[in-house]
Amino acid sequence: MKDVKTKEDVLRKADELGVEFIHLQFTDLFGTLKNMSITRSQLEKALDNELMFDGSSIDGFVRIEESDMYFRPDISTFEVYPWKPQIGQEARLICDIYTPDGKPFEGDPRYILKKTIKEAKDLGYEMYVGPECEFFLFHLDNEGKATLKTHDEAEYFSLAPVDLGEAARRDIVLTLQKMGFEIEASHHEVAIGQHEIDFKYADALTAADNIMTFKMVVKVIAQRHGLHATFMPKPIFGINGSGMHTNQSLFKNGKNAFYDPNGEMQLSEEAYQYIAGLLSYAQPMAAITNPIVNSYKRLVVGYEAPVYLAWSPKNRSPLIRIPAKRGASTRVELRNPDPAANPYLSIAVNLASGLEGIKKKMTPPPAESSNLYHMSDEVRAEKGIKSLPANLLDAVKEFENCEFLKNVLGPHASSKYIGAKKAEWDDYRMKVSQWEVDKYLNTI
Repeated sequence: MKDVKTKEDVLRKADELGVEFIHLQFTDLFGTLKNMSITRSQLEKALDNELMFDGSSIDGFVRIEESDMYFRPDISTFEVYPWKPQIGQEARLICDIYTPDGKPFEGDPRYILKKTIKEAKDLGYEMYVGPECEFFLFHLDNEGKATLKTHDEAEYFSLAPVDLGEAARRDIVLTLQKMGFEIEASHHEVAIGQHEIDFKYADALTAADNIMTFKMVVKVIAQRHGLHATFMPKPIFGINGSGMHTNQSLFKNGKNAFYDPNGEMQLSEEAYQYIAGLLSYAQPMAAITNPIVNSYKRLVVGYEAPVYLAWSPKNRSPLIRIPAKRGASTRVELRNPDPAANPYLSIAVNLASGLEGIKKKMTPPPAESSNLYHMSDEVRAEKGIKSLPANLLDAVKEFENCEFLKNVLGPHASSKYIGAKKAEWDDYRMKVSQWEVDKYLNTI
């Protein structure tokens, strides 16, 4: 709420709107939204940073012998849920997590992003991010469990009645607008059952908060329409997966630092250096931007997802594209992140990598105009075009060997993250898949 700026404003608004329950929200290391609900009588204590919880129960947080953690609500994030009944309204506050000695918890993803934002600020930059979040809507079965049955037979930009998810998507948009989002576009995507809703860019921290809110709203409203929303990158083989293209720019002294009317392609030296930084760390960064086993089922040739480490002002086959708009809208579009990523960590490693490119005055390779999907392995090798990791384990190994990105997360978070992702891979590799049964049961 734009008119909420102080503790007193929150208390006043809560009373004016009849708020009886408040959800204190935060995001764990792996991008899952968590919350503790309190009643209106406890709101003042929460705003005075007096409420705590057991951090040992949260994935990636702390051990049981050091488990006390404190909520510190960000007052600017107070928002009433528009889908709740008029009597007994519910609201939320996004929180930072602190230790009992009053220090930010090093494993809090929001804090990790804040640290990186401060590094940018110290260099004179402010980052803005415009995410493009895709998702699928599926039917529920008779027991209310999600299926892979799609609700439509629509295609890119289809309209009702072919796009049967339009009603759900419309309600999602209206709900987001009531919560302060400025929606720029809403449409059916390429795959059946797939949708995209784009909202206006914001500063890096607000953008990450918005992504988490967006995912929550999509799931809640879909459920009210009898559908299941999923941000799983590749739920169905043979059709396009869901991405979260991340448009990013740096501003300095109120002006877009990537724009230079006299530069090649009207891009500044800083823009080229930022692109070089992203390309330089793209392989280890994939462990964060594409964080689950399923992420790498999307990152394959043939379904419009990026695979190769290159950039282009027009071509959509490389990892990085530079959209045509210039001036204040000049931006770099990183195309490999997917919506399973923790947005705080994903934006943090994007920003840190780009800043490293600027600090080290890195030079990117020449822009690539050819369709990389149709280019032979030999030609790509001659051009020095590398690929993203082929699977989660390869990505985690790249990350584990990258001291720079591990330092972005910090020792605690990077250690917890690497351990959890290795365990996820082990769990996956030990399972017998249907593909193996179909391939080998009757032939061996």
